Amino acid sequence: MAADGRTAAQNAQLALLLEVAGTPKPGNVDREREYDDLRFEHFLAGAVGALPGLERAAAGEPVGEAFEHAVAGMSHQRGGNTQFGALLLLTPLVGAASREELSPDGARAVVEATTVDDAVAFYRAFEHVDVAVADPPAGMETLDVRRGAAAEDAIRERGLTLADVMETSASVDGIAAEWSRGFPRTFRAARSVEPDDGPLTTRASALFLALLASELDTFVRDRHGHETAVEVRDRARAALDGSEAPDALADELVSRGINPGTTADLVAGALFVGLERGLAV
Repeated sequence: MAADGRTAAQNAQLALLLEVAGTPKPGNVDREREYDDLRFEHFLAGAVGALPGLERAAAGEPVGEAFEHAVAGMSHQRGGNTQFGALLLLTPLVGAASREELSPDGARAVVEATTVDDAVAFYRAFEHVDVAVADPPAGMETLDVRRGAAAEDAIRERGLTLADVMETSASVDGIAAEWSRGFPRTFRAARSVEPDDGPLTTRASALFLALLASELDTFVRDRHGHETAVEVRDRARAALDGSEAPDALADELVSRGINPGTTADLVAGALFVGLERGLAV
């Protein structure tokens, strides 16, 4: 248990809540902006529902099973997919924290220990919510994650662990890249919220903008194309240097339905690492 008295699972849940409460976060739901069918309250309910799965991860249960249970619990609200990517990022980090090895090496060890059963559970998680994903490469249709449990035979025939599954997507998906590379952006980002210089939700929104400006958001790229992802990154840079108002950019991206989900996931992961390291709330 962390020095603040919260468990790793509770800190992961708190990270989800703090992430959605930060504002402005251009394009994403926050406490001041929401979509007609995806609201602030849905994210709060998703964080509450995810806790039992996160507790499984903290108890050392298999990562895939813990993740699937977290997603199943998260889905118990009317908004649909609120935090699938964030939970995928958080689950191995919670597992590492439970071993008192919350570091890039510790997280990498959790990933490397995943099994074929973990991969099957990961696929089953897609049956709980509708997740926007790109079409699989030609010849890989049997491993399309949208098949859910129907892909189990193909996974087992190839002997794919969950680490293997993440590696196949690491070049195109920001969260898969974190899994495959030792969570480098997550741990770097955690350092930027550690100084106690104002409300943590304000620091979280500032981190969101900095991350959005640093790299293309892979969710935006998949949903809206490379050109739009470049536009969003460049305008986030303009917001950082003061030539564009962050609030106005946030309103515009919401109106256009451009949701930088990968960036939000990274913020949640960074907040969790910070909380586990003693970040005061």
